[in-house]
Amino acid sequence: MTSEKKTLLSMYRTMVTIRQFETMAGEHFAAGQIPGFIHLSIGQEASSVGVCSCLRPVDYVATTHRGHGHLIAKGADLKRMTAELFGKVTGYCKGKGGSMHIADFSIGIIGANGVVAGGLPLITGAGLSIKLRKTDQVAVVFFGDGASNRGPVHEAMNMASIWKLPVIFVVENNQYASTTPQGYSCSLRDLCQRAAAYNMPGIGVDGNDVIAVRKAALEAISRARSGEGPTMIENKTYRVRGHFEGDPQKYRNQAEVITWQKENDPIARFEQLLVKDRILTGKKSKTIWDEVKSELDEALEFAKNSPFPKPEEALEDLFVNA
Repeated sequence: MTSEKKTLLSMYRTMVTIRQFETMAGEHFAAGQIPGFIHLSIGQEASSVGVCSCLRPVDYVATTHRGHGHLIAKGADLKRMTAELFGKVTGYCKGKGGSMHIADFSIGIIGANGVVAGGLPLITGAGLSIKLRKTDQVAVVFFGDGASNRGPVHEAMNMASIWKLPVIFVVENNQYASTTPQGYSCSLRDLCQRAAAYNMPGIGVDGNDVIAVRKAALEAISRARSGEGPTMIENKTYRVRGHFEGDPQKYRNQAEVITWQKENDPIARFEQLLVKDRILTGKKSKTIWDEVKSELDEALEFAKNSPFPKPEEALEDLFVNA
């Protein structure tokens, strides 16, 4: 099997992993076993995998409150992620951060940010550090269509362009900012047009086509590594689940959701392509789904058997020792 085919199969497996992880998380949240809130990106797997498949471990990623997919696509450990969701001490943040605050500096994940648009200034700083250190790393930030209307987005994009920083701004236009349709809250139909105001390329792609996303990401990353500055990518996708788990979703028609699931599911689309190109078979697909489920069962068992943080540890890790 060629390296290209191996890459495509790896991407498919990662998309399946994200889907199954988030489905598992949703089920256990509904059962009252996961504290706090969780925000799922089911239906958006092509965006995270298409971009992160182009990155190296040393490249930086900043993500959002809807960031499980980005973390998994960048290589985060499933056991530590699951333990963090369950509030266990073996989690990435010792069970104190939960779903919205997972980070792993060892693989370039500088943080899953619960602040809307909070990742953009952080990733711009990471891009500046790359330039000052003269490495060929790149820095990628994911944010939503709702976040795209916030001030820090424009400040960060302007600064990155002025200094020609190796930053890729990836807006995941999943059609809804919390309960507000994207078409209602923004005068632009294509958010990537905003890139022109900051003298950087703006690329709009079908965010449910993982190959198209990967192609756009490769182009942007190549520009960044060669010192040509930032790029904005708009992945037009769809948020199948509510804004948060438990969201009554009175702001949209469920027929719309069902249509997207049936006609534009990113995993089904990719699977059909791989089968057509004789890279994947129905039997191999089932094997992948079964293997991923087994891995997640192990992660779930690990999380459930891990201890909670001790009460006396509540104030640890809040401050850096001088």
